[in-house]
Amino acid sequence: MVIGGSVGEIGGTKMGGGAGMITEWKDIPMELLLRIVSLVDDRMVIVASGVCTGWRDAISWGLTQLSLSWCKNNMNNLVLSLSPKFAKLQTLILRQDKPQLEDNAVETIASYCHDLQDLDLSKSFKLSDSSLFALAHGCPNLTKLNISGCSAFSDTALAYLAGFCRKLKYLNLCGCVKAASDKALKAIGNNCNQLQALSLGWCEKVGDAGVTSLAYGCPNLRALDLCGCVLITDDSVIALANNCLRLRSLGLYYCQNITDRAMYSLAHSRVKNKHGIWKSVKNNRYEEEGLMNLNISQCTALTPPAVQAVCDSFPALHTCSGRHSLIISGCLSLTSVHCPCAVQAHRPASALLHPAH
Repeated sequence: MVIGGSVGEIGGTKMGGGAGMITEWKDIPMELLLRIVSLVDDRMVIVASGVCTGWRDAISWGLTQLSLSWCKNNMNNLVLSLSPKFAKLQTLILRQDKPQLEDNAVETIASYCHDLQDLDLSKSFKLSDSSLFALAHGCPNLTKLNISGCSAFSDTALAYLAGFCRKLKYLNLCGCVKAASDKALKAIGNNCNQLQALSLGWCEKVGDAGVTSLAYGCPNLRALDLCGCVLITDDSVIALANNCLRLRSLGLYYCQNITDRAMYSLAHSRVKNKHGIWKSVKNNRYEEEGLMNLNISQCTALTPPAVQAVCDSFPALHTCSGRHSLIISGCLSLTSVHCPCAVQAHRPASALLHPAH
């Protein structure tokens, strides 16, 4: 494609001076322009939107995904400028290496991007509760929100957001030490019953009351990271085992109040869920059932029989080399726990031979 020449070719469409030909860039059909835009990176999309009003309007109408994570110095002003233009966005990634975003940028997003479903604001240390209040009112269709590392948010603002953004399925609160509390988790449990994945890593205010509310209010929960939530006890795990039968991944790293009682409740949940497993097989919708990842590193109160019971109950949990999905590092007393394939690998070759008689 020759931009400055008299004749070029884009996707088979000639550009020249003849009748019915495209003579200027602004005359490119919208479908062709959107096809071109889909092939370039996000920076070029922004440049293209400034060529003329026709291009700006076409891109504004057709653009649904945008990432500005490449912007290292001026992201806040860029968001203020682009949000009114790209009002049809459904996915917006604003991950930062250093904090740039301020509340006025998020408020602008909430004012224009009402179709937004996926928003990443991770490491936005400058944001305050005003941002969450704005999102609650302006972006009620959010299904995925990453505010990990946003340490200034309060639990009051997070609870308020949960009351409006009831379609949330994926929520990352890792490091949100003020926002992630039992008060906020109760609001999430009461309002966000479609939630499937929640990260609460190193949220030290989270306790049994909050996790229990989640377990009862979010039965479709499939992944829960509680690593470093030092206040939780067996009661949290028991509530999850009894109510979240679709749970596939559970992180309990450094949850040192967890004991064998919690492990046996997980093992028992497998038996409790057998009817659901056979129903899935019968309807040809079978998928791997039960826990597929469990991190109990540094849970030093656990004993081998209890952890072995969990490993035996869930075939997808592995301790063997290359497939570690049952993570027990830092628990020296658990070195005897092995999955079936690890046991098979350690058998002597002679035990595997069946000589004919």
